Amino acid sequence: MAKPTLLAFLLILIFNITSSSFSATAAGDDSVYESFLQCLESNTNPQEEISKLVYSQSSTSYTSVLRAYIRNARYNTSATPKPVVIVTPTQISHVQATVICTKKVGYQLKIRSGGHDYDGISYVSDMPFFVLDMFNLRSIEVNVNDESATVQAGATLGELYYKIWESSKVHGFPAGICPTVGVGGHLSGAGYGNMLRKYGLSVDHVVDAEIVDVNGKLLDRKAMGEDLFWAIRGGGGGSFGVIISYKIKLVSVPETVTVFRAERTLEQNATDVVYKWQLVAPQTSNDLFMRMLLQPVTRNGNQTIRASIVALYLGNSDSLVALLGKEFPELGLKKEDCNETSWIQSVMWWDESQNLGKSPDVLLDRNPNDANFLKRKSDYVQNPISKDGLEWLWKKMIEVGKTGLVFNPYGGRMNEIPASETPFPHRAGNLFKVQYSVNWEEAGSEADKNFMTQIRRLYSYMTPFVSKNPRSTYLNYRDLDIGVMEAGKDSFEQGSVYGYKYFNDNFDRLVKVKTAVDPENFFRNEQSIPTLPNVEHDSGVTAGGSTSSDNDLISDGLVVLSLGSEDMAKTGCELGASPKAFFNQKRQAASMQKKNEAHNLKQEKEALAHHIS
Repeated sequence: MAKPTLLAFLLILIFNITSSSFSATAAGDDSVYESFLQCLESNTNPQEEISKLVYSQSSTSYTSVLRAYIRNARYNTSATPKPVVIVTPTQISHVQATVICTKKVGYQLKIRSGGHDYDGISYVSDMPFFVLDMFNLRSIEVNVNDESATVQAGATLGELYYKIWESSKVHGFPAGICPTVGVGGHLSGAGYGNMLRKYGLSVDHVVDAEIVDVNGKLLDRKAMGEDLFWAIRGGGGGSFGVIISYKIKLVSVPETVTVFRAERTLEQNATDVVYKWQLVAPQTSNDLFMRMLLQPVTRNGNQTIRASIVALYLGNSDSLVALLGKEFPELGLKKEDCNETSWIQSVMWWDESQNLGKSPDVLLDRNPNDANFLKRKSDYVQNPISKDGLEWLWKKMIEVGKTGLVFNPYGGRMNEIPASETPFPHRAGNLFKVQYSVNWEEAGSEADKNFMTQIRRLYSYMTPFVSKNPRSTYLNYRDLDIGVMEAGKDSFEQGSVYGYKYFNDNFDRLVKVKTAVDPENFFRNEQSIPTLPNVEHDSGVTAGGSTSSDNDLISDGLVVLSLGSEDMAKTGCELGASPKAFFNQKRQAASMQKKNEAHNLKQEKEALAHHIS
């Protein structure tokens, strides 16, 4: 028999070491799980049988529970770091016990309400972690008499709209158009929808909240204090605590509203329409919200850009046609282009136009579609893009490939609310918000790299047209490209890189609140609010106990109608990579991508400057 070669010996040695390492890790997780479970049982009523709501990786239902609220397929792979434990509370006491016991065993806690965070922050981590999944805490109580509702964090926007509709046909709520988005995450990141110009943000209508703080205490607005209450209305989930519920004020909607969708290609004067849209959409009647979708398409074998306006008007079609005939004749809107309907039917139409006329029960479906691979980014435009600039942009969009743009108009009520009123600062001075979007169906690192490159290139090309110092972005369109807190760190320097882009001058106040209510940085994630460096817990912030916020923040409920585009960076993540390597590879890929594109971007900017000068 041949003697074992040195290579074979080394392979056997590596296999044994690796197996021992995996066994030790598994054994460690099992030990932590047992300690955690014992702690939960000792901190809850025995009759509640909380153990039935806890799933370890060896539980038969673990995978189905984890995947049920993964909305981005890039974070549903064998290489994606998984939580050691998932807790699915049905009572507030379960949340309190989970916070206490997670701290005791020294693990990170992620909070998920709907799973729509674009970069998966609510259910992925580069540290050993647990997931507190809020989907069972979904009660909604509507009080038409005082025009309010109390909604728990695990409810979806669709369920909230449905409950409002059951109670009143002339009330609504200004939030996102995607019905499966979780309320806790949506509101903790500010939240907006197609009544934004009439009523402002979702958080502009929050009047109270319940949170579980870092000590496991349940606090309402009075108990938490005004600083913490301010922070959890747009400051992001996962930095301050666990949002249990929000009390919101409802808004008035007419019995009849009007929706329409109008499409133009470059051959059908799309450039003129888009240019004029920039002047009209942020300045027109507050009752009108006109979203602009821009997408590279092929028509008759030729590549072009399709510009689609999707609109909600809080009134009848006659007044809408008259309004736009005067202000926006380039669009050429006719009465037959419009659909008059109820507000609840308009909600369904915005989600999917084929829903018009169906029963509102469709809003209760939590999992209507399979998750795509996707990526989103965002920007703000403060001055109109010239026609020359638009024509240059069309060429770049066609060159890039599949990535689309969504322009969401501001103005109206948004101009009237001070930037410091809530953590969300992007109010007056912004014409519209830009969302970059790319979706794809192909699995694998090559597809990820391809579409990630596309969206990053288009983002770079938009640099001359968007806000600067900082280049602002929207928290509910989570984007890890703009900066990440290193694993286990609590760095003000690192946090400020993304913090000022999301929150502008409000970032400093958020840091002070964080330092006051969670000085040890228990509630943290890859883009959480850091604490003040070298400060002895006295930040000048009043806090009634500790803080909170539902960590599944986001993905604003405004999904892109039929805009097949979005991408994300799981780039370079090999099967079996460690959690730390998973995020490190993302950072390295982003850094390399920026270096590779820097020279080309410089040339493109010079060419653009010459072209539009």
